[in-house]
Amino acid sequence: MTATTSPATATRPDAAALREISTRVLWLATAIVDAANAGRPKTSGVKVGGHQASSASMVDVMVSLWFAELDHTDRVSVKPHASPVLHAINYLLGDLDESYLPRLRELGGLQSYPSRLKDPDTVDFSTGSVGIGATAPLWAAMSHRYVRSHFDTTPLAGRFVSLIGDAELDEGAIWEAVADPSTAKLGELLWIVDLNRQSLDRVVPDVQIDRLQGMFAAAGWQVVTLKWGRTISEIFEREGGAALRRRLEAMPNEEYQRLLRADLDELADRVVGEAPDPALEALVRSIPDAELASAVRDLGGHDLGLLLDTYREVDDHRPTVVFAYTVKGRGLPTEGHPGNHSALLSEEQMGSLAAACGTDPADPWRTFEATTPAAELCRRRAEELARPPVVAGPALDIPRTFGRSYRSTISTQAAFGRFLTDFGRAAPEAAARVVTTSPDVATSTNVGGWINKTGVWSVEDRRDWFADDAERVLRWSEVSTGQHIELGIAEVNLVGLLGELGATWSRWGERLIPIATIYDPFVARALEPWSYGIYAGGQSILVGTPSGVTLAPEGGAHQSITTPSIGLEQPGCVAWEPAFAQDLEWCLLEAARHVGVPGGTSAYVRLTTRPVDQLLARVPEDATALERRRRHAVAGGYRITDLDPATEQVTLVGVGAVMPEVLDAAAALADRGITAGVVCLTSPDLVYRSFQARGEVGRTAASGPPPSDIADALFPREHGAPLVTVLDGHPHTLAFLAALRGDPVRCLGVREFGQSSDLADAYALHGIDAAAIVDAALGTLGR
Repeated sequence: MTATTSPATATRPDAAALREISTRVLWLATAIVDAANAGRPKTSGVKVGGHQASSASMVDVMVSLWFAELDHTDRVSVKPHASPVLHAINYLLGDLDESYLPRLRELGGLQSYPSRLKDPDTVDFSTGSVGIGATAPLWAAMSHRYVRSHFDTTPLAGRFVSLIGDAELDEGAIWEAVADPSTAKLGELLWIVDLNRQSLDRVVPDVQIDRLQGMFAAAGWQVVTLKWGRTISEIFEREGGAALRRRLEAMPNEEYQRLLRADLDELADRVVGEAPDPALEALVRSIPDAELASAVRDLGGHDLGLLLDTYREVDDHRPTVVFAYTVKGRGLPTEGHPGNHSALLSEEQMGSLAAACGTDPADPWRTFEATTPAAELCRRRAEELARPPVVAGPALDIPRTFGRSYRSTISTQAAFGRFLTDFGRAAPEAAARVVTTSPDVATSTNVGGWINKTGVWSVEDRRDWFADDAERVLRWSEVSTGQHIELGIAEVNLVGLLGELGATWSRWGERLIPIATIYDPFVARALEPWSYGIYAGGQSILVGTPSGVTLAPEGGAHQSITTPSIGLEQPGCVAWEPAFAQDLEWCLLEAARHVGVPGGTSAYVRLTTRPVDQLLARVPEDATALERRRRHAVAGGYRITDLDPATEQVTLVGVGAVMPEVLDAAAALADRGITAGVVCLTSPDLVYRSFQARGEVGRTAASGPPPSDIADALFPREHGAPLVTVLDGHPHTLAFLAALRGDPVRCLGVREFGQSSDLADAYALHGIDAAAIVDAALGTLGR
């Protein structure tokens, strides 16, 4: 582990005070949900919602951590439906003002699920999209290891803890992360599974713990199971206790949950079962009903002392998962009920709960008397958990251009590989903050030269057995100083790591510029976790390449159609699709300037393997004109032709790889005596924002650079002309351009699954070749 010994573990807190705090947290968490639903007027007819039962099952686990175990270097991901528990704890620690407690799911109040950027109190990881928030601490641990191995100014970190609902273990994102080989070396990882054996709709029907334990163990994790608390464990030691344990552990989950709903006078009969064992029956009949009811509820996840002892026994050389058996709705009238997931307590039930918790429903937010042990423990833990402010590192000098000229025929994918090399030469200090990552496609996405120069990052140095192979082109040197991280073929893992690499500036004051390469057809597969990382504050650059039907030889399954639209629609991100190497250089440098900074933004860059003649870009040689071209390119696009817009009969608008066809079409139209202007868009996203900004006076702008007037510069309002838009993607991506001036428009693009073919056949098949563009232009002119 990278953590130092936690000061919180030096003195074990008073058990009675800890239990008193746990009882109060149960009340507060339940009251937070109640106030949101019963205490606010409802005018929309839409329920507010909340999860009192799911919160209750996590209370003891979370209290044991925050009030006895964690220190200020630890970071914790809280299961989504336990957010009221986190807010209740933060309130008792003085980290949340009382005014927020009745404002769950209210505008400006507490978020429905923990949100790192939107909640007013301390939240380490945003959760809510099931499975993704759970894995975030794993990628944060790896990211911290990375920055610590590169920058000695990085603060120490402690444990990275995930509190996970057992139903989340159904999510594939969990197992993709657990199975990655690099995970097995992260001893600072601690996952605690809230094993309450219920999901949203039902009691989980089968006992799956053995399978789950085996899957974690096979991935190299330490596995700890806390099934029973110490009270019932003492009963198991009595005569007949072994039979009682066998009976309880053999019964289906549904039967155990039904025990929790049984009346006291029938509980013993239910425990004994239909085929009673004499020793079991004698033991059960000897236990008073109330004590028996308490005993069957005495699960490991509710035994505070057992939880604390378990934390101290964790192996810090490998990741650990603790399966903590709990009761969903523990301590509430709804405990164990199969329909309790979103059930809300009635006013009468809230009154009974208040009495049981020693508080007053008329004064729901009351804290402890100042002189009590519980109040003192809250004060002490608040001091121990207080974090020093994050100190930002020095500003990076990222150039706006490398000053390179591009004259050969090259693809944007190949130019991307050159960009990384040029970045290292032109701005070494900034390039030292670049970290690339890839799901086993680094060489095929042209990151090989960068890898040869910087090396592959590893938790520990590994011997390169091919170092003496003279025929090897790619030097795969795995060292702790490398700047490329290679994961297995799991795109969800890639973007999970990407999000946390993009958050190190705000966690530890160490800015990174994370750049990931991924086959563009798989962007959609990785979209949800990447989007969630952006929502949580991660800033990164995702390079999708190769893209579109330009990848025709690999067949329809490897052709991306919707990604241009996805990029335009993704919040917190600027989407780019440069056609030429010069544009790519400018746009990537602009994207890098906005990564890892307050108010920054992520970027999605769509590239292809198609070589394009760079002279087609007609890059100006005059310094003033060149700078104007650069400013337009990073604003969203530029005009290639020098025509006066007032003379244009039709305007051809292209994006990315299809620009040669667009220019060929313009030449063919000229041969027919038709004047066609040509606009090359580097970012339809930014042009759309420019268009939208016309009517958004007084509204909060979207994240990223402020909107420019590029839409008017490219499409002057006073000089309308029919438009033909072309891209290697779905045509509706550019349909908004018709609204700029009210021009007639024909949108060309890809609407069907492709098939294996050469490039010319693919373009002709989908109607994005020069002939189709000419035909569309003539159609807009009525010819």
